[in-house]
Amino acid sequence: MTLRWELVATWVAVVATTMAAWGLAAATLPLPDYYLPPPTAVLAALGELVTKGILPTYVAESVRRLLLAAALGLIVGVPVGLILGMSRRVADFFYPLLNFFQSVSGIAWLPLMLVWFGFGERTILVAVNYTVLFPVIFNALLCVRSVPTLYVNALRTLGAPRWRIVRDVLVPGALPSIATGMRLGLAYGWRALIAAEMLVGAHGLGFMIFNAQNFHLTARIMLGMGIIGVLWVVLDYFLLRPLEEATIARWGLLQR
Repeated sequence: MTLRWELVATWVAVVATTMAAWGLAAATLPLPDYYLPPPTAVLAALGELVTKGILPTYVAESVRRLLLAAALGLIVGVPVGLILGMSRRVADFFYPLLNFFQSVSGIAWLPLMLVWFGFGERTILVAVNYTVLFPVIFNALLCVRSVPTLYVNALRTLGAPRWRIVRDVLVPGALPSIATGMRLGLAYGWRALIAAEMLVGAHGLGFMIFNAQNFHLTARIMLGMGIIGVLWVVLDYFLLRPLEEATIARWGLLQR
């Protein structure tokens, strides 16, 4: 508990020092206001956008799209990865393909997706879903193949059917890697989401930043950047990271 409070106090001191240095630089450097607005201007932009209801709407849209991608990753990605990983020949065949598509990010696909799907909600969802889906499939496949054969052979010796081996050995053994794949996939998907919103022009934090740039509203741009970072830190630190650690502690056969 003491260590946690020391960490919180350290971060508060770092943020306060950063804000003070930022305000001093904005007040003393010979730059136009829109080049480096002070923290007070960003806070004023925050109050204005919240009062008008713009910021809550944009945040809700971005989070909704990310949650849809997470749901697709779990519903589609996990079963596909498990099925592909059950056969060594199938896994060896699909491994380079999955590795290839995982390395080509959704951001790189955006120009082609704009040609295929146009400037609309579908392009954003396809880009984000693609970015989240392949890390989940890839990690599930890898972990199924890395489950020690000792556990599989033990159940076979006892006469367990294939579905029992899948339920009691392969799925629990793959869960830690699935949690890691979901965490990585959502991190990549968050970046793809912001980029897609910028290009497509749909409501969201990416659109807010890109639209503010057109009118030189630098305070709104900096506010959007800060919210994007804070939202991901909160999501990762308070949800995804504890979920991953709990999954590894409960089902981490390889770690044991």
